[in-house]
Amino acid sequence: QVQLVESGGGLVQAGGSLRLSCAASGRTFSSYAMGWFRQAPGKEREFVAAVSWSGANTYYADSVKGRFTISRDNARNTVYLQMNSLKAEDTAVYYCAASMLSGWDLVVWNKYPYWGQGTQVTVSS
Repeated sequence: QVQLVESGGGLVQAGGSLRLSCAASGRTFSSYAMGWFRQAPGKEREFVAAVSWSGANTYYADSVKGRFTISRDNARNTVYLQMNSLKAEDTAVYYCAASMLSGWDLVVWNKYPYWGQGTQVTVSS
């Protein structure tokens, strides 16, 4: 089992940057693939990015490709989401999640059994 805590959200102007962090507890962090999802008010939770347990494979939603970068540091039990060129439509609560699966299963939110509490990202236009 793994517990997840996100941080790094906040208010930023359009075109700005933020880096989200997700700290995991437990000794088996490196066994899990990690994903970032987001949910805006009145909308469904959507996939943002995912990274394999080793960090070798990454996956991105088309809406963030080229602007966001997911990475992980297994020594620090932490996964990151670097968000650049932010847009108003990126405004949402961002969640990190952990999964034992791999590949394109990682874009599906219900493939993740473990979730953080979320961190708010607000982009002003």
